[in-house]
Amino acid sequence: MTPPHADPETGAAVKAADRAHVFHSWSAQAVIDPLAVAGAEGSYFWDYDGNRYLDFSSQLVNTNIGHQHPKVVAAIQEQAARLCTIAPGFAVDVRSEAARLVAEHTPGDLNKIFFTNGGAEAVENAVRMARLHTGRHKVLSTYRSYHGATSAAINLTGDPRRWASDTGSAGVVHFWGPYLYRSAFHAETEEQERDRALAHLEQLIAFEGPQTIAAIILETVPGTAGIMVPPAGYLAGVREICDRYGIVFILDEVMAGFGRTGRWFAADHWGVTPDLMTFAKGVNSGYVPLGGVAISEEIAATFATRPYPGGLTYSGHPLACASAVATIKAMREEGIVENAARIGEQVIGPALREIAERHPSVGEVRGLGVFWALDLVKSKETREPLVPYNAAGADNAPMAEFAAACKRGGLWPFVNMNRTHVVPPCTVTEAEVKEGLAALDEALSVADAHTV
Repeated sequence: MTPPHADPETGAAVKAADRAHVFHSWSAQAVIDPLAVAGAEGSYFWDYDGNRYLDFSSQLVNTNIGHQHPKVVAAIQEQAARLCTIAPGFAVDVRSEAARLVAEHTPGDLNKIFFTNGGAEAVENAVRMARLHTGRHKVLSTYRSYHGATSAAINLTGDPRRWASDTGSAGVVHFWGPYLYRSAFHAETEEQERDRALAHLEQLIAFEGPQTIAAIILETVPGTAGIMVPPAGYLAGVREICDRYGIVFILDEVMAGFGRTGRWFAADHWGVTPDLMTFAKGVNSGYVPLGGVAISEEIAATFATRPYPGGLTYSGHPLACASAVATIKAMREEGIVENAARIGEQVIGPALREIAERHPSVGEVRGLGVFWALDLVKSKETREPLVPYNAAGADNAPMAEFAAACKRGGLWPFVNMNRTHVVPPCTVTEAEVKEGLAALDEALSVADAHTV
């Protein structure tokens, strides 16, 4: 690994240029202080002051193969020398190969791939396909979800990032998904949670009018909202409801796909095949922006002789597709999906459960593969969150202090509301996980100070 080297003068110049010209997403521009990053490799990145961080966030839970994987970097370089770009209307070897490799791993008959530039655009197009296929307009999605920041995707989102953009007229209806630890259904077991969540969904459909509903979209395992692994039988139950009412079932695998849960797609854990599946992030670890929709034969047939009214200038961009081809091949050759499964089952899961027993601030541990969340609380008895819902400023101080403690310990965390997520690259080693969990363990003492 390239060792971090101190170059504070360059770091200051990078920071100054950023503050002068870059407008950052999801931020109040005058109060942010972005870290100037000098380099990255594998599970680590570092700044210009020589501080190295173990990336337990995988950036935005997308660098599944880690930073600077040499096979993917080489593939991008080779493709750039051969053909940098071409319009999406042409047949290109690398685009076709990327689609073929993705389709080899999608469940069921999801064999047609529509490429986008990222996850939000994938959701936009999946919803458009569902509405055109059914001739209906409404789409159902859960609270505690995130589907992207574009028009339809942000309205489908079930967390506070939606509020500023919610038109209230986008044809979106939200419902409660299963989440036993904070059950909306007063359930006491996973089975009760599953059955009551399905009954709630079916009642909602009855009151909304099944004939008006084009699609139900779910994150297979909700990501930023808390990594709530669905109870056994829930996704199959949603599939059955969709079949009964002629509703398109969309699974959003943008964050959970490509090894993150220890399977190629999270749907594989439950043997469920949707009608449409969105992907991005881990398909090439974001080395070049890429996303897409995997489409069933029935929905693809809708557009066999009827033009699909959607497209992007950079759909199936050659550099992005080359990085996807190299990523999928590397994941196969190096057993990266299997590594994620083993690390989660044998290292992360057991260690987090042991940490939870010792820390009063850890209310629940949940996850799969390299996709875990710690629900931090003021009290294990009452389950009151460590900070209020959508807390900011002084109200969010306990979580801000916890995150700062992680960074002082050389760990870059993924923190959202009252949770910290353990989401390292799928390539992470056992030694790296133990290093990160030791830093996490120490930082949790800061959270413990805010318990009662």
